[in-house]
Amino acid sequence: MVSMAASKTRRPVAVDAELDEPLSRWLWLVKWILLIPHYLVLFLLWCAFLVVSVVAFFAILFTARYPRPLFDFNVGVLRWSWRVAFYSTGAFATDRYPPFSLDREPDYPARLDIGYPERLSRGLVLVKWWLLAIPHYIVIAFFAGGGGSGGGAEGQWFWSAGLITVLAFIAIIAKAFTRTYPKGLFDLIVGLNRWVLRVVAYAALMTDVYPPFRLDMGGSEPRPERAP
Repeated sequence: MVSMAASKTRRPVAVDAELDEPLSRWLWLVKWILLIPHYLVLFLLWCAFLVVSVVAFFAILFTARYPRPLFDFNVGVLRWSWRVAFYSTGAFATDRYPPFSLDREPDYPARLDIGYPERLSRGLVLVKWWLLAIPHYIVIAFFAGGGGSGGGAEGQWFWSAGLITVLAFIAIIAKAFTRTYPKGLFDLIVGLNRWVLRVVAYAALMTDVYPPFRLDMGGSEPRPERAP
């Protein structure tokens, strides 16, 4: 009973975002140029992310633990990627240039955190990143699309031409002509990104908590359910 309650109350992946207004009506047209330095760095970081994930796989298999320095590095790569996505085609919801940082940036309007697991299942590590995650891969392929380039399959999502990117362009074009970023679209876009990031964290072996098939919309991470 205690373990069931814990599984329902903990939320291993927390994704938060704030619509950062006022937004420029036309800066989005050149953001892809401004982000070239980030893309170059992120390419290298995602290559390292994959190598670290392989090392972590064997560490979990033999010790049931994800080495903390490796975990912190991979969380940092996801944070960096989420900030770049939020600035660009993942949302177009801020004009504040993303910092070159793996650390928490509490003042930036896009934030991500993943709770460090003290122990992980040795059995699940063999199947969760491919077999168990297949249903989610099918869903997020529609969200994130299959285009783009970058460090590995998990790393492509934040500049792919999927539903997220299409909605982000619709929102920013609406902003350009109406001066208003549609709040409903913002909530939906963040919810879709939240779903993708949860799956990436699970597939990267960073949690044993299976991602919910649920679209948690809105900028704030929803409160965890409380078990009786």
